[in-house]
Amino acid sequence: MFKDFFQKKKYAVVPAQPSSNANAAEERPKREIPEGLMNRCPKCGNIQFTKELEKNLKVCSTCDYHFRLNALERISLTVDEDRFVEIDGDLVSKDPLGFPGYKKKLEQQTENSGLRDAIVTGEAEIGGFPVVIGVMSFDFFTGSMGSVVGEKVTRAIEHAARKQLPLILFSTSGGARMQESILSLMQMAKTSAALAKFQEGGGLYISVFTDPTTGGVSASFASLGDYNLAEPGALIGFAGRIVIEQTIRQKLPDNFQTAEFNLQHGQLDKVVHRKDMKSFLTKLLDMHAVKGVRADVR
Repeated sequence: MFKDFFQKKKYAVVPAQPSSNANAAEERPKREIPEGLMNRCPKCGNIQFTKELEKNLKVCSTCDYHFRLNALERISLTVDEDRFVEIDGDLVSKDPLGFPGYKKKLEQQTENSGLRDAIVTGEAEIGGFPVVIGVMSFDFFTGSMGSVVGEKVTRAIEHAARKQLPLILFSTSGGARMQESILSLMQMAKTSAALAKFQEGGGLYISVFTDPTTGGVSASFASLGDYNLAEPGALIGFAGRIVIEQTIRQKLPDNFQTAEFNLQHGQLDKVVHRKDMKSFLTKLLDMHAVKGVRADVR
């Protein structure tokens, strides 16, 4: 595909020019590849045109590496067309502790990502089945969980309970938001308690881990699904690899904390390729809508 693009061109030999033109070549403008035209896979190094990568759902055509998606991209790929209505979109993070520089960083994150916070929630349809969905976005403060993220997750859970709808949450996070300290950490208990009440009432909760899901999010609502799914290669864990190795003084396996490692050790129900995610979720929703029982879908 790229053979002709990178093939060396043949040039005719040109006699040396007088010294007055010695710097002519340096003065010629350099031809540069427009920014955003191409992407290099961080796993295999393959270079792909951005448009081709997007057609392939942002999955590397060579090694199957799943590039990260922001919340709006994920919703577009997962939800039926024109079947998403956002809820609680007006909630924004404040600076309750007066943390130095936090307000400015929040403004920058909003400007750079186009989001109000690290999660978007709403009512939607997937395969024709109505659901309540929440999608986290790593490009807003690395998907860190602050008060607003915890509040929106909790409200989404309660909304699903009131409407008697299945709940689907896509997680990606670097952990708790340190700028909010204990107010951030308490969201772990808050979301977990809301989920316990929802599931005791018979609610269906499907959790999907995407790369990466770590820290307080992985240790709370992300790991409490009736079904825990993940995209291939997603990093899933609480503490970082280096911290764990230094603590236990042992070398960890190369695939440690990957989705496949977690599946092998019973922490996940299934690893689902991005191209199959919507159809697989539809299958689960259909199964519960018809049979009303949990079945083995491995």
